[in-house]
Amino acid sequence: MGSDHEQEVEAADAEPTSAPSSTRAERAALLAKAERRRKLFARVGAAASLVLVAVAVFVLSRTIVSLNMAELRAAFAATSSTQIALGLLFTASSYLMLTGYDAIALRQLKLRVPYRTTALASFTSYAVSFTLGFPIFTGGTVRYWIYSRAGVRPGKVASLTVVAGVTFWLGMAVVIALGLMVEADRLARIDHLSVNINRLIGFGVLVAVVVYLIWVSVRPRRARLQGLSLELPGLSLSLGQIALGVMDLCSAAAVLYVLLPSREGLDFFTFAAIYVFASLLGIVSHAPGGIGVFEATMLKVLPSPSQEALLASLLMFRILYYVIPFVLALALLGANEGGRRWDALREEMNRAQSDGDSGA
Repeated sequence: MGSDHEQEVEAADAEPTSAPSSTRAERAALLAKAERRRKLFARVGAAASLVLVAVAVFVLSRTIVSLNMAELRAAFAATSSTQIALGLLFTASSYLMLTGYDAIALRQLKLRVPYRTTALASFTSYAVSFTLGFPIFTGGTVRYWIYSRAGVRPGKVASLTVVAGVTFWLGMAVVIALGLMVEADRLARIDHLSVNINRLIGFGVLVAVVVYLIWVSVRPRRARLQGLSLELPGLSLSLGQIALGVMDLCSAAAVLYVLLPSREGLDFFTFAAIYVFASLLGIVSHAPGGIGVFEATMLKVLPSPSQEALLASLLMFRILYYVIPFVLALALLGANEGGRRWDALREEMNRAQSDGDSGA
């Protein structure tokens, strides 16, 4: 079957061509103007990302040059087994919440897919995209590969990805809003804005989330993105999205929090606000997993007995939250493909045997 986007294109092609030439010319002019604006925004965004990455690389390189490698190795080895076990537990919790992203999206799209398929698609797509970056291509490809076998059309897979993305951003918006309002002074060290401006921004983001909830609760709302038209979740599912997003982000933050060399004077809520803000900068940079930008932000803001000890915690966080899930995802994808091919081979062998018996 063709995707929803393909159907829309076909419908557009089927429109009568008897429209006045002036109307067609105006439409073409509007489309050209929108395309020019899109390209301008893309260039500005790319330039901003490059500046952000350059600043992060500069800060991180200066920090690394001043490090004592012997102390770094000692700090890395000093990470206790309890810290690693807790880090793995919170990593599992975060990825479990991520499966809820897909579950909510499937419910919104009125698709019935077994949870084991949902869990496999969600975990592997996020583990791969977190590590390799370019989530639309990497995570989207993995999702399509798995969901298409469950009978989900390409257009629905794309819509599912969009709804799951909305879940993430709603959760991040709430955490950032509360962080900017409550921990405005700490976050001022990252964004270099005054405390009052941070609180004002946080309040504005929170108001925007509330307005969105009211907007989707009044009546069904539809949104268009990249040629897709989809109905947004209503109030109850949107509240579920926010809850899942917040729990996922808090679980991910807890992975690094338990790995810190010292948590004295740093409560979890303050740390979570800093973590989410640093993650946002990493996302804006478009670096895979925010690597470099995330570390530079954390090294600049978090208190620690030494830079070596903090960097060791950040490296361990990368291993627990990115490397291990990535390797596990590749193993699961390989096992899934191997199992599928074995099933196909066994069916072919059974069919050949049946044909042989009937011929005899």
